[in-house]
Amino acid sequence: MRGVAGHAIRASRRINWFVERLCVLLLVLLVLDVWLGVLVRYVLPVKWTFTEELARYLMIWAALLAVSSGISHREHIGMLVVFERFPPGVRKWMSVAFDVIAFGFFAVILIYGIGFVDRGFSRFTMIAEIPKAYPFMGVPLAAGLACLQLLLVTVHDFFAEDGVTAAGRAEA
Repeated sequence: MRGVAGHAIRASRRINWFVERLCVLLLVLLVLDVWLGVLVRYVLPVKWTFTEELARYLMIWAALLAVSSGISHREHIGMLVVFERFPPGVRKWMSVAFDVIAFGFFAVILIYGIGFVDRGFSRFTMIAEIPKAYPFMGVPLAAGLACLQLLLVTVHDFFAEDGVTAAGRAEA
């Protein structure tokens, strides 16, 4: 059974490698966009107003996508003080139970997020006048990635003999 746990955590890390780089790219774009916004407001003689709106959506996308990275590394919010007081066998089952609950939560966000995106095609952003569906796509995408990462770390925790450490972090 150790092979299943190893494959699951390696798949989680491969997906996370891509997500982390995408988040870094979004943050670099966010910093450049904010600097451009400062320049066009105080230095350059142009009236570009899209920079504020773009910064808002870049920040939201980066924050939402980073959730799956936290799940992959077992660094999402948890009650570690209580969790650490239980023996490893109990921690294993608690971890799996918490993951199932979190999976349900993110699955609901995924389902409703798809509808949210669908309705977003009929609404437009205030400044750039693009369909709001494009910024809204970050919600179901992030929820889907979170569900996938939860599934992978749950499989790891369930099948690994020493998968859940005191901090609840899945180790590769």
